[in-house]
Amino acid sequence: MSGESSSAAELFTRLEPAVRPDYQPRRPDDPRLGEVIDFWDGDPEALKPGRAVLIGFPQDEGVRRNGGRVGAAEAPREIRRFLYRLTPWDAISQADLGEGPPLDIGNVRIDGSMEHSQEILGRIVGDILKAGAIPVVLGGGHETAFGHFLGYAKANLPVGIINIDAHLDLRPAINGLSHSGSPFRQAIEHSRFRLFGSNYVCMGAQPHVVSREHWEYARRHNCAIHWGPGVWPKIIKAFDGEVDRLRANACSVYLSVDADAIRMMDVPGVSAPNPVGLIGEDVLRCARLAGSSTAVSSLDLVEINPRFDRDGQSARWAALVIWHFLVGLAGRPRSWKEPIP
Repeated sequence: MSGESSSAAELFTRLEPAVRPDYQPRRPDDPRLGEVIDFWDGDPEALKPGRAVLIGFPQDEGVRRNGGRVGAAEAPREIRRFLYRLTPWDAISQADLGEGPPLDIGNVRIDGSMEHSQEILGRIVGDILKAGAIPVVLGGGHETAFGHFLGYAKANLPVGIINIDAHLDLRPAINGLSHSGSPFRQAIEHSRFRLFGSNYVCMGAQPHVVSREHWEYARRHNCAIHWGPGVWPKIIKAFDGEVDRLRANACSVYLSVDADAIRMMDVPGVSAPNPVGLIGEDVLRCARLAGSSTAVSSLDLVEINPRFDRDGQSARWAALVIWHFLVGLAGRPRSWKEPIP
């Protein structure tokens, strides 16, 4: 236990703690998620099996390196702002997040290179996974994903990745530097803990933004690609099938949601706008399904860019993705949660 406590205390110093919001009115008849969520004080006992653990990764250096529109570093703050305003109770499923409240451990402290911050994120995600809890990472650019993957490497946990994205994100380094378009290639080529290409799935890829070289790389490594024009009418069935396939491969499933997979009429504030993407509501349904599946062990949501948003539309959608995942998770076996009287 002393080793766990030391590790948790060291990680706590790598985080900017989150605080309970004070900007929303409180009414006993209408509680909001910001009132019931727990905020971490460094106690390792709070990292309980089955518990959702929110981590912000306010980093978009990878977007800048990849030639995208910077601003995604501001997303964790904006996503939380709208997430905390949502109800902790779902009237349809009767799930009550107050019975097993998520834990918000704050943001990774960005005080070095992108590679350094990815390493810190990996250490944090690894410790959460080893505790049996469920990391929910708020990016940031899609460089978030490689740091997230490093958590599986540190936990030595076989992983399959479903990436909902307009791009394959299998690009090579640029001038020797990784970036927001390279995380899954980095995972496949990791020196010690390689992601098998057949355990990488991209759903919603758009043909007009995928080069021949990147497609051929995916084909050589047996990656699964579900093209946007073909998958959108049946995305729930396709998503469920890939979760089952990865489970059969003895993988824990990590879901990465890149907001640029969604059509810009639904989600305009992203690093790379998409005029013909997936329907925003369909991805919410995938998030809820992911939360309810015991095969899914973590989630990240990336590339929301508040600088190009309108009336918080994109950040509000991102908050709903997280909310649906949490509601789905609440339907799993109760695990650490207090029994219902």
